[in-house]
Amino acid sequence: MRFALACCLLLAMAAPAGAASASAITADIQKQYESLKGFTADFKQMLKSAATGQVEEREGTISYKKPNLVRWETDTPEKELLLVGKKVVWNYVPSEKTASKSPLNAVFSSKTMIRFISGQANLDEDFVVEEQGTEAGLIKLALTPKKPEPNLVQAFLWVDPQSHMLRSVLIVDFYGNANKLGLDNIRINPGLSDSLFEFTPPKGVTVQDNTVSQ
Repeated sequence: MRFALACCLLLAMAAPAGAASASAITADIQKQYESLKGFTADFKQMLKSAATGQVEEREGTISYKKPNLVRWETDTPEKELLLVGKKVVWNYVPSEKTASKSPLNAVFSSKTMIRFISGQANLDEDFVVEEQGTEAGLIKLALTPKKPEPNLVQAFLWVDPQSHMLRSVLIVDFYGNANKLGLDNIRINPGLSDSLFEFTPPKGVTVQDNTVSQ
């Protein structure tokens, strides 16, 4: 009886401690992203289809400037530019000579990868957060959305314990498809010009304007 009572007491004490730790970590992450003006990083992205098991890998660079400017350039396997500007979102594929223009809410109205890397996903308000120890020196957090969306039913974050910057993000959608992004060579507050987040379609490029009905 005493042993059972002791176990119950230990479990009761352990649960709040874990929750407090996760809460403290998310608070440090939010504080870091609220304080920074921007960053640049190299990225490696893995997209896995649950239906076919096919994996697509991408590499390139990401630049972010507060409050919501993003330049996401894929170099391999082919060139592609995703640019979140002040007024619209551009997606440009040079090899296809096509570019699409979309409203900003297409990116920031849901729990997208961009919301995570720009620090605009409110971790405590939007998710139930669980600390899962460390991997390769990084803190691992499991995130379960309080209001799941088709494009996000589970997420995992790997956080630098020193800078409190996200080093890796894994998003799993309703169908089990996985989108994992890893960031390296992160430079905080590099002093980015607004012109880096402007785009004019080159001559001969077909533009699909998705903002017309907005």
